[in-house]
Amino acid sequence: MKNKNKTENTEEIKTDVSVEKAKEEEEKVEAEAEEKAEEKVEEEAEESKEEKDKDSKKEKKDKKDLEIESLNDRILRQMAEFDNYRKRTEKEKNAMFDMGAKNIVEKILPVIDNFERGFDGLSEEEKAAPFAAGMEKVYKQMMTGLQEAGLKEIEALNCEFNPDLHNAVMHVEDENVGENTIVEVFQKGYYYKDTIVRHSMVKVAN
Repeated sequence: MKNKNKTENTEEIKTDVSVEKAKEEEEKVEAEAEEKAEEKVEEEAEESKEEKDKDSKKEKKDKKDLEIESLNDRILRQMAEFDNYRKRTEKEKNAMFDMGAKNIVEKILPVIDNFERGFDGLSEEEKAAPFAAGMEKVYKQMMTGLQEAGLKEIEALNCEFNPDLHNAVMHVEDENVGENTIVEVFQKGYYYKDTIVRHSMVKVAN
């Protein structure tokens, strides 16, 4: 009977120990689970903080990029405006220069006409005289300078009449030349660069 009781007591002790161990294991598992849960919460909080920091840095970077782009755009616009202004002023300056040069050429043309009329009225002997030869050299020098500046004679003699270039002041019947052909030039016409300074004054065959 005593042995039986002893056995029962031993079994009860073993049962208690097993229960305690099971509780300990359960508490240990719960503690580990809680620790893992806390670690997970901390990791998530850290990740959230990192994401916020990244977003904040990205936002700051985006603002700087936008400011840089805005400044670059402003500089490019100002450079383009300055380039347009430079081209416009250069064009206006050239136009004013050409206008002034054209006015001077118009005033010189009568002088050229008088030189040519004077030479046409001289005989060959008179042309050979030192004074006439010197005047001819002056005339040629003047014409060379004007041509280099952009003066050019309008072709007229034996050319077809063109109202944009020629001014017909006389008509003549002439079967030896083609119709609407210029047979005589009374006064030469000239271009200054691409602009007509004076039309040629001509006689045209009908």
